[in-house]
Formats: sequence, structure tokens, C-alpha cells
Amino acid sequence: MNKSSDILTKVPNIRHREETMVQSGDDKIFDRIVRSRRSVRVYKDEAMPQEVLDRALDWALLAPTSSNLQCWEFHHVTSQDKKQLLVKACLGQSAARTASALVVAVARTKTWPKINQLMLAEFDKQGDKVPAIARNYYEKIVPLFYGQGFLGIKGILKRVMFFCRGLFSPTPRGPKSQADMRVWSVKTTALACENFMLGMSAQGYDTCPMEGFDEVRVQKLLNLPSDAEVVMVIGCGKRAENGVYGPQVRFDKSLFLKNH
Repeated sequence: MNKSSDILTKVPNIRHREETMVQSGDDKIFDRIVRSRRSVRVYKDEAMPQEVLDRALDWALLAPTSSNLQCWEFHHVTSQDKKQLLVKACLGQSAARTASALVVAVARTKTWPKINQLMLAEFDKQGDKVPAIARNYYEKIVPLFYGQGFLGIKGILKRVMFFCRGLFSPTPRGPKSQADMRVWSVKTTALACENFMLGMSAQGYDTCPMEGFDEVRVQKLLNLPSDAEVVMVIGCGKRAENGVYGPQVRFDKSLFLKNH
């Protein structure tokens, strides 16, 4: 078995080449999109084309994801009855009540084995184009790192193993518990949420990511499995004149940007 670090440190011999699609001046467009994204609390009473939502969701699924395990789901609530119940679960806040569309971002901690098998099936299609270290990673390393075992026993063993190895060499310390898996999946899903919101802004629509909701009620409403973590509910639509409650407040960047 190759060292687990080979997939990160060894440059494989691959023939794939991919040029950037970015062109001169795109930074100005991106700056405008980023600055136009605000948490809009009130929306106009008008329908939003389905293709707008679909395009933003496609962009969401292009977000970075750890080991390409894509542990996310996006639930578009279209039923009016369910939408009213979702609004109630979101405490009736205006960002949900007036939204033209509501999307629930969900992180999954137990879908990684299925996606891992899809990756291996994709490797089978590509044949000898896939470096051996990549196949080794998905066949051996991914199950080791993400599997927690029955009652978390495997995670406990990994905790001990990672601690001992870390005494002598830089070592990834997780995920080594279901709590770690929850953090892992939420981080990946949040990246996709930002893609989605910027994608909506790029099309002239607005969003509001909401954390104020009753997660138990949302899980029941969407019939989510036990490993599902509701990351946020995102209201979407065209902003009303009073949709933004005030100017954006950002504090001095020296509080947040550090050099070492």
C-alpha cells in the first residue's frame, strides 16, 4: 500500500489538460456580483423562473468538496402546503414568508460510501488513464478516513492511531467520530451554498441564508434520514424596495486577516 500522502504529494503522470475559462476583466464582474450579494429579508411578490434556480443549483454542485464525496443535498420546496409549513418552521420570518422560492441545504454524513463507489466506477470507465495512487486512495484511504465503524469503534481506534502517529509526523487527525463527520459534511455543503447564492446574484436575483429554524420540524417535513444535517434554509427572489434593512457592516480587516 502506498503512503497515504502520495495522493497529495506525488505528481501523477496524467495526460489531462484543462485551460482556465477566466478572461481579462472578469474580476470586475465578479467584484460586482460579490458586492451585490446581500441578505435580502423582503422579496417582491413575483414568480421566479425555474431555469434561474436550476442554473444556480448546477453552479452549487460545482463547489469544492473533500475527496469529491459530494455530501450535500438541496431540497427545493415547491408544494404550497409544505412551503407554508417550512415558513412556520423558519419562525415565520419575512425572508422565508415573502420568498419566491425556498431551498433547504442538507449535509449528509452517510452517503460517502455510495459516492465513493461511483468514483471507482468512473475510474473503471477511464481505464488506464487513472493513476494507480488515485484508485488506491478511493479503495483504501477513503474507507479508512471516513468510516467510523459499528458504534464508532473504528473512530475510537483511529483517535488512538492518529495521536500516536502525530507524535512523530504531521498527521490528519480526523474525521474520527460522528461529530467530526458532521463538521466535515457541513463545511462542504456551506461551500456549495455560497456558490448557489452568488449564482443567484449573477442572474439578478437575491437570497437570504437562514439559520433561524426548527431543525426537527424541517427534517420531518422533508422526510430526511437520521444522518441528514439541515445546514441552512435559503430564501430566493427579487428584492423589494425595503428588502435590505441597512448598509453592509464590515469591521476593520485587521481583526480578521493575519500574516505569519
